[in-house]
Amino acid sequence: MKNSFKISALVLAFAGLAFGAKAQTTTPTTTSTSTTTNNGIRYSIGVDAGIPLGDFKNNYKWNLGGSVQADIPVISNQLFVTVNAGYNNIFGKKNLPYVNGQTYDQTAYHLIPVKAGLKYFVIPNFYVQGEAGVAFLLNKSDLNATKSASFIYAPQVGVQFPVSANGNFIDAGIRYEAATTKFNTDINNTKVSFLGIRVAYGF
Repeated sequence: MKNSFKISALVLAFAGLAFGAKAQTTTPTTTSTSTTTNNGIRYSIGVDAGIPLGDFKNNYKWNLGGSVQADIPVISNQLFVTVNAGYNNIFGKKNLPYVNGQTYDQTAYHLIPVKAGLKYFVIPNFYVQGEAGVAFLLNKSDLNATKSASFIYAPQVGVQFPVSANGNFIDAGIRYEAATTKFNTDINNTKVSFLGIRVAYGF
C-alpha cells in the first residue's frame, strides 16, 4: 500500500510537469527530417529489452518490458525534456548452484522505472539522451529485498525518423541503465544494471 502511494505520487508529479510544460510551449516549426505533434509534444509507446551487466548478470539473464514516453520541446526540433514510465521484468537464471549439489531458480525482478531527462538531436534524426529517476520494486518480499526503490540513471543514443506524412515516427535507442544502490544491502549482485534497447512507435 505504501509503495502504491509512492508510485502514484511520483507519476502524478511527472504528469504535472508535462502539463505545465505543454501549457508554456508554443507550436514549433516542423521540418522534413524531424516530426512533432501539432502542439510540439511527441508521444511514444515502446518495447524495452536488455542484457544484465556486472555482478547482476551472475543471477539474471535478460529483461523485457514496455514504456511510454513524452518528449516536450524546449528548443524546436532539437532539445526536449523527456518523461518516461514503464514496466521491466528481469528474468532469473535457472538451476543455479546451491549447497550439497542442490540447485535453485532465481526469482525475477518486477520493476516500475519512472524517469525524466533531456533529449538532444545532434543532427537531424540522431539524438543523445540522459535520464534519471526511481525504479520501484514490486515483488520485494519474494526477493527478500531490504529496499523497495532505488535511484536509477540511463544515458542513451538513438535514431528517430518519420514513417508517415501525418507525423508518426519510429524511435530506436540503446542505453545503459543502472541503479545506484543494491535492493538487498547484504548481497552485491542485487544492484541492477543492464544494456538495453527501446524500439517505440510515436505520434
